[in-house]
Amino acid sequence: MNVTEANSVVLRKLLIFTVIMFGFGFALVPFYEKICEVTGLNNLLQADTLAENTQVDTARWVTVELDANTRGLPWQFKPLQSSVRVHPGELTQVIYEVRNNSDREINGQAIPSYSPQLLGKHLKKLECFCFSKQVLKPREVRQMPVQFLIEPDLPADINTVTISYTFFELGNDNTASLDINASQL
Repeated sequence: MNVTEANSVVLRKLLIFTVIMFGFGFALVPFYEKICEVTGLNNLLQADTLAENTQVDTARWVTVELDANTRGLPWQFKPLQSSVRVHPGELTQVIYEVRNNSDREINGQAIPSYSPQLLGKHLKKLECFCFSKQVLKPREVRQMPVQFLIEPDLPADINTVTISYTFFELGNDNTASLDINASQL
C-alpha cells in the first residue's frame, strides 16, 4: 500500500467518524430530555399541557415549602416567602431573590431538588431561573420567578412538599466548579 492509498483510507475513516459524532450530537438532545423526564428534573409545562390540565382540586390544599442554598458562592439567595399553600392543579408563581455580594461578575446555575422525591413526577414548571445560567454583576440584586403547578394526581396522603434550589458557581467554560469533598455532603 502506497502513501496515497493509506491517506485515502485514513480520510474515509475520519469522514465516517465525523458523521457518527455528528449523529451522536443530535441524539443527545432527546436522550437528555428523556433523562430529565424520568428523573423529574426541569419538567417543563407545555402550553397544550396547561390547556388540558384545567382540573384544580379545590377540595385539597398542599403546602409548598421553599428553600434556597448556595454552594461556594458569595451570593445571598432566598425565596421572598418561605411557603405557599396551593390547590393541586393550580398554576402558582413564587419569587426568589439573589444578591451578588462580591466585587466581581459571577456565573451561577441553580439545581432543583424535591422532597418527597416523588414530587418531581408531579411538579410541572412553566418558568424557572434554573433552566439557564444566571450572570450577576458585582452587587447586583435580581428577583426571579418560578411558575409551577402540582398535578392533582399527587398522592392524597402528601400535604407538605419542599422545592429547594442550590446555586453553584459556573467556571468560565460554563462547567460547574464543584469542589465538594465527602465531609461537605
